[in-house]
Amino acid sequence: MQVHRASPFLAAAAIIFLTLPSAALSAPPSAEKRADREALKQALMDVLNRTALKASRVGVQMQSLDDGAIVFSHNADELLNPASNVKLVTSAAALASLGPEFRYDTEFLVDSELASDGKVKTLYVRGKGDPTMTSERLWGVVAELWHAGVREVGDIIVDDSWFDAERTPPGYDQEDSDRAYMAPTGALSLNWNAAAIYLRPGNAPGAKGTVEMEPPSDYFVIENQLTTGSARARRVSVTSDPSGPSQKIVVRGQLPNERGGAVSVWKKIDNPPMYYGQTLKQMLGTRGVKVKGKVKVGLAPSKAKMLYVSQSDTFDLVLKRMNKLSSNFVAEQMLKTMGAELKGAPGSFTKGVEVVEQFLEREVGIPRGTYVMKNGSGLNDANRFSTAQINRLLRYMNERFPFAPEYMSSVPIAGKDGTLKYRFEGSDAVGRLRAKTGTLESVSALSGYVTSAGGERFTFSIIANDFAGRVGPIVAGLDALGAAVAATGSSLGPSNAVAALADNGRPAGAINDVAARIKTYLDLGKQRDQRNIGFLRTAWRSERDPAVRAVLAESLYQSNPHDYLGARTLLDSYAATGEVYGRLREVARVLSVDVPGVSSMVELAAGGNTEALARVLELAGASGTDAQAQQEMSEALGEVARTAPEELVVALRGANAGDRDASTTLLARALVQAGQADHPFWKSLRRTLGATDPQLAAFARSLDSTLSQKVAEAKAPPKDGMVPVNVVAPAGNAPRTGNPTAETRPGG
Repeated sequence: MQVHRASPFLAAAAIIFLTLPSAALSAPPSAEKRADREALKQALMDVLNRTALKASRVGVQMQSLDDGAIVFSHNADELLNPASNVKLVTSAAALASLGPEFRYDTEFLVDSELASDGKVKTLYVRGKGDPTMTSERLWGVVAELWHAGVREVGDIIVDDSWFDAERTPPGYDQEDSDRAYMAPTGALSLNWNAAAIYLRPGNAPGAKGTVEMEPPSDYFVIENQLTTGSARARRVSVTSDPSGPSQKIVVRGQLPNERGGAVSVWKKIDNPPMYYGQTLKQMLGTRGVKVKGKVKVGLAPSKAKMLYVSQSDTFDLVLKRMNKLSSNFVAEQMLKTMGAELKGAPGSFTKGVEVVEQFLEREVGIPRGTYVMKNGSGLNDANRFSTAQINRLLRYMNERFPFAPEYMSSVPIAGKDGTLKYRFEGSDAVGRLRAKTGTLESVSALSGYVTSAGGERFTFSIIANDFAGRVGPIVAGLDALGAAVAATGSSLGPSNAVAALADNGRPAGAINDVAARIKTYLDLGKQRDQRNIGFLRTAWRSERDPAVRAVLAESLYQSNPHDYLGARTLLDSYAATGEVYGRLREVARVLSVDVPGVSSMVELAAGGNTEALARVLELAGASGTDAQAQQEMSEALGEVARTAPEELVVALRGANAGDRDASTTLLARALVQAGQADHPFWKSLRRTLGATDPQLAAFARSLDSTLSQKVAEAKAPPKDGMVPVNVVAPAGNAPRTGNPTAETRPGG
């Protein structure tokens, strides 16, 4: 058999051909494509000039994957805060460095071979950073240990040494919160280092409520101050604080005495290895394995015998958990994993960032020093990238076949899943656009891939910083940009696609007709039935009356209060404007009901939601001289002051002068009405007077003085001679009992 050998010249030519970028192999764009691109550019400029984006710092870059041409660029080299778009960088580096087949191991070891009686003197658990270990998986591990013959265990030693002791990366220190998205890292981690707290009302008004932990274990110490109310309103606050080797969970507030009144809240934990170990101990006991010793943090001996290894899913599935749901915890675990695997244990944030920097410089061609990266999740003000850099990364990952399918499939799909599930509805972007979202205060970003209706493929990156007011209009502008690209080449065209997503304002109509429609949606929301969400979402998307849209958003939220996207829709749809809040007050009078939306907004605010708190203060400012509206907002502020006092102080600081003045007047009334000198708000304000932030402390002193005066005015005898309500001492005059402890610190 004769073998023909290719000449060196032909072999080299073949290699050059295969490695050339697609731009070098493509013909120049046709006249039709050039026309489409010009229409796209015009539509994109119109969006930037006519929406809330005009008053923001915005960077945009869009590039064709077909011929490599930069189709649109606006401030593309300006370094901006990309928020969670940093996860695109983290996941790309991790995928390229560790490979799509990488799995996390968690090792279960013993000192010697398992005895015939199943007794284990010490069970060692050595973690390697698995961010996907859940209670369900851990129960499976316990079953494996049982079937391996384990019947009795002495001590449980949890070995967390694969990562260093620094639990939270730069940027996390800018926010003091026990929310689940602030969960710490740990080589041994469980349930994303968060715990679920289930709350149920008692069987009658005034009865004590029930607090249950998932997973249950001796790791938690519960302080239950939950009561049952007769009203429909849910006003609860849950605080999670470290307490030595345990976690203290404090629950305050009340739940309505009604079917379906139960709620669940997720909070971070602070000691990952002890959380893991105590849960393992509980599960072993449930399975029938006696645990006679204690859970301790320590090191597994080098000579320990392997008993069982639990492996995670492959990396492609881990990436989906991170990007589609925008998990900060998974991102930071991934960063430390890169550090440990490629730079040596213990993994650290610094080592992880070094791996990312090497990947960006050597592989992608983005030099060190041209960007700022401090953490892997994008949380708070810690990172800076340009849209040109993110776009370059997206193009690089698309051209690397071993990584491209896993990388592209990890990001949300417009109108289908993840954080884009309810965005772009009704546009050509649905199913065509895959992108990572990013949202922080005054930051919104969207970067990814889109195939236009005409068949052309693009990468794009859009980042908006430093905008004033709500994020909703900014998100709408970003969505309009994406929809314009997706509509390129279609009969609709980019400009018409942008117009279709725009809010055309409410149609004229009698208030009675609007009230009748709103009543229908209110009734659906009261059912609290998730099966209504599809219908409500469709109705919300097509509705053009802002007041009706706000009620639809509330019904969506009420149908599933635990869904972040439902709460997000409510926050974006409800405004303290005449066309929303003002008209809903008219509707309330027609229907003889409370003003729609206010209760749900207060419910979110009472749980410590920052945006909801700001909206409640705006509503207080918009209540004007309407006695009924003032009474409603006074009661609302009283509830928020009880369950989220610290957050309320911060929100008052950030409010404009008019809203702050109106809010403090109404808050003073509520505090006087409550008649409690030890009200949680006074305690919180006293603590804030001694805040390490001098500006916050100064504001607290000013607020203390203002409230002292307004409380005095509120408790003054009315002109008609009626007896005044109980006197309450303001914070500045209340007796000092020493510094408050973590046990009394409210939060949410």
